[in-house]
Amino acid sequence: MPTASPPDLDLPAGVEVIPVLDFGGQYAQLIARRVREAGAFSVLLAPDTPIETLARLSPRGIILSGGPASVSGGDAPKCDERLFELNVPVLGICYGMQLGCQILGCRVAGAESREFGRARLTIAKGEGMLADVPRQTTVWMSHGDQVHDLDEDFELLASTDTCPSAAVRHKRVPFYGVQFHPEVTHTPHGIDMLRNFIYQICRCEGTWRMSDFLVAECDRIRERVGSERVICGLSGGVDSSVVAALLARAIGDQLTCIFVDNGLLRKNERELVEATFRDHFDIDLRVVDARVEFLTDLAGVTDPQEKRRLIGHRFIDVFQKSAAEVGTVRFLAQGTLYPDVIESGHGHAGVSANIKLHHNVGGLPEDLGFELIEPLRNLFKDEVRKLGEVLGLPDQIVWRHPFPGPGLAVRVLGSITEDGLALLRDCDEILLEEIIANNLYRSTDQVFAVLLPVQSVGVMGDGRTYESVVAVRAVETQDFMTADWARIPFDVLATVSNRMINEVKGVNRVVYDISSKPPATIEWE
Repeated sequence: MPTASPPDLDLPAGVEVIPVLDFGGQYAQLIARRVREAGAFSVLLAPDTPIETLARLSPRGIILSGGPASVSGGDAPKCDERLFELNVPVLGICYGMQLGCQILGCRVAGAESREFGRARLTIAKGEGMLADVPRQTTVWMSHGDQVHDLDEDFELLASTDTCPSAAVRHKRVPFYGVQFHPEVTHTPHGIDMLRNFIYQICRCEGTWRMSDFLVAECDRIRERVGSERVICGLSGGVDSSVVAALLARAIGDQLTCIFVDNGLLRKNERELVEATFRDHFDIDLRVVDARVEFLTDLAGVTDPQEKRRLIGHRFIDVFQKSAAEVGTVRFLAQGTLYPDVIESGHGHAGVSANIKLHHNVGGLPEDLGFELIEPLRNLFKDEVRKLGEVLGLPDQIVWRHPFPGPGLAVRVLGSITEDGLALLRDCDEILLEEIIANNLYRSTDQVFAVLLPVQSVGVMGDGRTYESVVAVRAVETQDFMTADWARIPFDVLATVSNRMINEVKGVNRVVYDISSKPPATIEWE
């Protein structure tokens, strides 16, 4: 059975590490991303990680995340109280501030007035973490408890109308606490504050570089693989494409990629993958045409979960048979990312970890018989894109929007037919052509067409029509856990609608989805 080992930190020498102890805050991943964006490496760890484990990372600083608990609760997560013996700067955010202050002798209790949302911060001392931040600025609050009764060992840095101790520092211990969330975009100068902590307080130099990661990861893969063969399931998406290119760089012709054409792909997608990986990267690419098998399985099926189940089972069956034809293979490479590891409960994260079971982490059959290689498991999506650029992948793959594993099966609502798939492919191609032509592809995060299981009355020429309805979906998001509908200009939408109706036979109505996530999801099924 493939097993996902805990995330290792075999990083290039000299990389500066700032671990984040995750107390269950909804923004914990975002804190780690912000640190990496600033040029230091960050990893989420369990809240009770022992000081000995932290010391082995040689951290330049430590961040304590927010969390939903109250520090006075009996089951509240705690950190190792010897944390400050490391003598490295510690930043507590929200719950992390309350916990740090409690350990250092302060009282934490419920606030007279809870703060949720934007608050006006007044800075008393614009130095250190708050250097070069306007004296009056907006911050994002989300707390019911707060720190009371600061003693003489603490210095007050900032306050709000309802939170007198909104930012503090300890005079003897290198501890800084902020009751607000600097990691979210709702705190306009939050990134400046985090950079001040990283560079002015932790004295980092910004040594986290993707080119160095590439060299170190290639060396690690070569050492582990030796002379064995590796197979990679290539979908054409960003993650699997970057994995394939990385492995090709590391082990060359010891890699075989398997691309399964399930008949549910976008227009010309198979051709793009073949041209990129077989021609440009000279990879041993095996393309398996399984369109008949997949579409036969899906005939008459309308339930989306049943579609997913059938597609997943068929994919495993096709992949296993194709892998057997390669010969003796020891390793299977997957595009598992750091959020997948965290959310699947396999990572170092704490009480918020077990959010979902990702298809790449723990969801494979027990009898595949491969050892897993997951070279991206310490990276976030934006870092994977950077790695893809360093590897020389074309922009249309590196910056490609996410595409669901079941493909167009969950974008053709209702029964899957060849005619319905062809109609949707043509509409989707028109939509993406116009989005790209109007320079909107990079400013949106997912754009696609959906074929609805309804027909509507229309008029074309002098005749009545009764044809299909196509929905257009475009969203903007940072993490795909929440998303807002994209404000595509009306003239672009008008062109998309006109082209679909005029150029795609069988469409007489186009609608635009203006639902946010939540309460809607990004995909329709």
